[in-house]
Amino acid sequence: MSNASGAQYAPDPIPAPVVEAGEFVIAAVGLDHGHIYGMTEGLASAGATLKWVYDPDPAKVEAFAAKFPHVRVARSEAEVLDDPEVRLVAGATVTSERCALGLRVIDAGKDYFTDKAPLTTLEQLDAARAATEATGLKYAVYYSERIHVEAAVLAGQLIDRGAIGRVIQVQGLGPHRLGTGRPDWFFDKERYGGILCDIGSHNFEQMLHFAGANDAEVAYSAIGNFHHPEHPGLDDFGEASIVMDTGASGYCRVDWFTPDGLSTWGDGRTFILGTEGYIELRKYVNVATGEGPGHVFLVDGAGEHHLVADGSVGYPFFGQLIRDCLDRTETAMTQEHAFKAAELSVRAQQGARVLAP
Repeated sequence: MSNASGAQYAPDPIPAPVVEAGEFVIAAVGLDHGHIYGMTEGLASAGATLKWVYDPDPAKVEAFAAKFPHVRVARSEAEVLDDPEVRLVAGATVTSERCALGLRVIDAGKDYFTDKAPLTTLEQLDAARAATEATGLKYAVYYSERIHVEAAVLAGQLIDRGAIGRVIQVQGLGPHRLGTGRPDWFFDKERYGGILCDIGSHNFEQMLHFAGANDAEVAYSAIGNFHHPEHPGLDDFGEASIVMDTGASGYCRVDWFTPDGLSTWGDGRTFILGTEGYIELRKYVNVATGEGPGHVFLVDGAGEHHLVADGSVGYPFFGQLIRDCLDRTETAMTQEHAFKAAELSVRAQQGARVLAP
């Protein structure tokens, strides 16, 4: 097996900060999901200056301020939205409330960066689309399982170079550990949106991205609550298949059945089949090897290759997003791509067959 040391397998250079201190000021509003930390860290690493934090829960604010000690604590959301220095607001509030926050941010003349899933209904999608079309402001989405995972970033770079030819299928596996201490809203389907809307959104975004697709139709979807009768609003299993406008197909399975014995929160994997090769991503763990995360397995005409991405690739999305906000471009992710992934997530959830009530 090759370690794929050739230049054709090497990642692009790790991105450097794209702005100087104070050039791009951001704020964090809504701390209900821990992804807000990754969102903020990603932007800060690309040069953004964090000025404000606001959440109605003082305990959440205190924890956030401990991680980012230079942040100012706002007395209200309005204090953040009224500050002309703030260019972008990052938010990870309850899923069903993310669109409403985004509309307020956009109405205040600022770009919005939300945790996934970015919304939970088609009505919210229509409102978000209308707001971005009317203003030109951004409703960006933290689809972290691609943009904040170095193995996935490297896979995208390899695909863009033609390493596996034309992509004809993308399969994503997104198991998660349920754990303990989840908030009440996490088990309320109207608030978290259902499993295909929630963690499924990662996979729909990856299918579109890796296949280079602009549109897709949901061919099949299913959900179930197999093992958590104490939480009747929880989907603990979901699956879906789509057909994309490139002719490629996609499939995802998401669940809350990660065993306690796994060394991390989930064995997330992606399989990408091309006309000239294939890629497997073992994003967070290479089971039973002790080798850690970030594995890219590539098979092409030259042989079998194992690349380890962690620490060598970086996360170009965040710098690209900052420049997009400053330059009014769409380099990091197009607005329609972000919305299409959300639309597929909602449609798959709404049309899902119930396997186990």
